[in-house]
Amino acid sequence: MAKKFGIALVIVVMLLAIGVWQRHRILVPLATTGERIMPSEEASLPADGKPFGEEAYFYIVQLDERTFAIAEPYSWAKNVNYLIAGTDRALLLDAGVGFYDIRPVVKQLTDLPITFLPSHLHYDHTGQGGYERVALVDLPHLRDRAKENMFAPNWGEHLGVAEGLEPAIWEIDEWVKPGSDIDLGERKLTLFYTPGHTDNSISLLDRASNIMFTGDYMSAGNISAYYPGGSMGDYLQSAHKLLRATADSPNIALRGAHAGDDGQLPVKARSDIETLRDQLVKIEDGTLESTGSYPRVYAIKEDVVMQAEPRWLQDWSPTYPDDEN
Repeated sequence: MAKKFGIALVIVVMLLAIGVWQRHRILVPLATTGERIMPSEEASLPADGKPFGEEAYFYIVQLDERTFAIAEPYSWAKNVNYLIAGTDRALLLDAGVGFYDIRPVVKQLTDLPITFLPSHLHYDHTGQGGYERVALVDLPHLRDRAKENMFAPNWGEHLGVAEGLEPAIWEIDEWVKPGSDIDLGERKLTLFYTPGHTDNSISLLDRASNIMFTGDYMSAGNISAYYPGGSMGDYLQSAHKLLRATADSPNIALRGAHAGDDGQLPVKARSDIETLRDQLVKIEDGTLESTGSYPRVYAIKEDVVMQAEPRWLQDWSPTYPDDEN
């Protein structure tokens, strides 16, 4: 009897271990339908926005003469994508959920050659389309998988299974090393590797315009580190990195990739990163209270919450411990 009990106990422990290891593959299908999510019929619309595209799905807000926010207020994710133009070419940072094709919209806004760059590889930022020119952050764990510069996000990076979508396969025309500049012609953007939400997330610093585009690292409402590749240690490391990068720009505007429930474009301040850093330290120390089960929810500030894994699953080891860019 004791032997049978011991064998049963070992089997249970093994099954639990496999369940923890494969938790995302188990939980994502359980939490989603595997079918495309239709746009809402009503939405809160961004101020100063103009309807654009098929069925007026996109809303365009011109931030300055060469910068456009392309919002998707009717999408479940309320994405905000950015078209950033120089004199020689333009950069499309993110392409939305892909329910409607963003490319015709972009071509109406500029005649310049366009390079697509995802802030990270989740399917609600890659647009499900092909692009004439694609740039990607140059990280060892991504570059090593590219064969003859052909690259496809893996299951956990893409998460398109939530809506029954397969990752696109891209030919990468431009690998951008963290800390280096993207030259658009009389306009340069510095790319910073800012993991936390995913292990491939980036931010772009436009020093001349005093703007940093932060993707999902810092956006309106919820921020999260419980998806595959998410890491609390990366989030903290990135907070220190962003604060160093913007030390001379106390009034910089942080433009994230998702609008809030009010539909307005996301904009945060450098002080919000300071608050995030301090609250992450408290989470690591176990002194910040949380609610919920999975994910655990921490109040970062009045209008921002962090969704994280339970404390015993939280990863506080940075992907690249010595990285400063």
